[in-house]
Amino acid sequence: MKSFKPLVFSGVQPTGNLHLGNYLGAIKRWVELQRHYNCLYCVVDMHALTVNPDPAELMRHTREMAAAFIASGIDPQKHIIFNQSRVHQHAELAWVFNCVARIGWMNRMTQFKDKAGKDREKASLGLFAYPSLMAADILLYRATHVPVGDDQKQHIELTRDIAQKFNMDYSARIAELGCGVDMQAGDNTVSGFFPMTEPLISDTSMRIMSLRDGSKKMSKSDPSSMSRINMVDTAEDIAKKIRKARTDSDPLPEQADGLQGRPEADNLVGIYAALTGKSKQDVLAEFGGQQFSQFKPALEDLLIATLSPISAEYRRLNADTAYIDRVLHDGAKRASPIAEATMKHVRDIVGFPRG
Repeated sequence: MKSFKPLVFSGVQPTGNLHLGNYLGAIKRWVELQRHYNCLYCVVDMHALTVNPDPAELMRHTREMAAAFIASGIDPQKHIIFNQSRVHQHAELAWVFNCVARIGWMNRMTQFKDKAGKDREKASLGLFAYPSLMAADILLYRATHVPVGDDQKQHIELTRDIAQKFNMDYSARIAELGCGVDMQAGDNTVSGFFPMTEPLISDTSMRIMSLRDGSKKMSKSDPSSMSRINMVDTAEDIAKKIRKARTDSDPLPEQADGLQGRPEADNLVGIYAALTGKSKQDVLAEFGGQQFSQFKPALEDLLIATLSPISAEYRRLNADTAYIDRVLHDGAKRASPIAEATMKHVRDIVGFPRG
C-alpha cells in the first residue's frame, strides 16, 4: 500500500528586525526537526504582499530571514531553504484551492478578523484568501507535518478541510488516474491525492512576550527596543535589556501555577525554559524562592551563550548577499520539481490540458 512520505513544511513571513520571539517561536524548533524529517523551509514573500511592503525592504527582509535560518543551524545542503515567489506553482495551486474552499470557512478565520480590524471592506482580497495560499504552500509538497504554535492550529484545520474536500470532489478522477494514496478515515480506508497534514505542536511551545509588558507579545513594531531581544543584539545589549526587564517585587514561586497573574515573571521563566528545553516547573525547581536579582543574571548568561554565536553568524551572512541569493536560488531549483510533480497530477485531476 502506498503512503505519504513524511515531510515537514513550514514558512514564515519576511518581516524584518528578527527577535527572540521569532527564534524561540519557530526557528529553534525547525532546527530540531531537521534531525528527524526531510524539511522545506520557506520565506513566504508572496504572503508579505498583503501588507503592501516597500519592494526594496521586501527583498532585504527575505534575505535576512534566510540568513537567520542558516545562522540558527538549518542546513541548506541537507534541507531546502527557498522563498515562495521563486516557485510559481504556489500561486497556481492557491487558485485551485480558492475554488475548493468555501466563503464560510474563510469568514471563520480569526486571523483575518484580527488583521482586517473594524473596516473589513477596505481589507485586500489577498488578506482574506491568505489561508488558501497557506494551504497551497503546505499541500504543494504533500507535506505530512507542519510545526505550528497552538494559536495557528486553525490554519492546519483549514488545510485539512481543503485537502479533504478536494479528495472527495475528485475522488472518481483520482481513482481513474491511480494517483491517490490510501489513508485511514475513522474505521475506513479511503484514497486521496492530498494528505491530512498533521500539526506538530511542541509541549513546550509558548508565546514570547514583551520585556516591558508581559501581557503583550514581543514585537518588532513596539516603539521601545527595550521590549525585545533582537537577533543582532550584542552581549551588552542583551544584558542591559534583561537587567531592565519589568518584574514584580515577589520572589519566584516554587510551583508553576504560582506564575498565574504574574505575566512578567511567567515570561522570563518561560524564556529560560524555552532556551534550555525544560519545563517551567523544572526551572522553578532550580530558582523557586529566589529574587529576580538572582535569576536575571542566570538568564542573561544563558541568552548570551545561546544567541551570541547565532547573532555573529547572522550579521556575517547578512553582509554576504550573494551567498544568500545562491542559497535561495538553489533551494527554489530543488523545490520546483517537487512542486511541478504535484501540479501535473492536479492539472490532470481537475481537467486542465497537458503541455
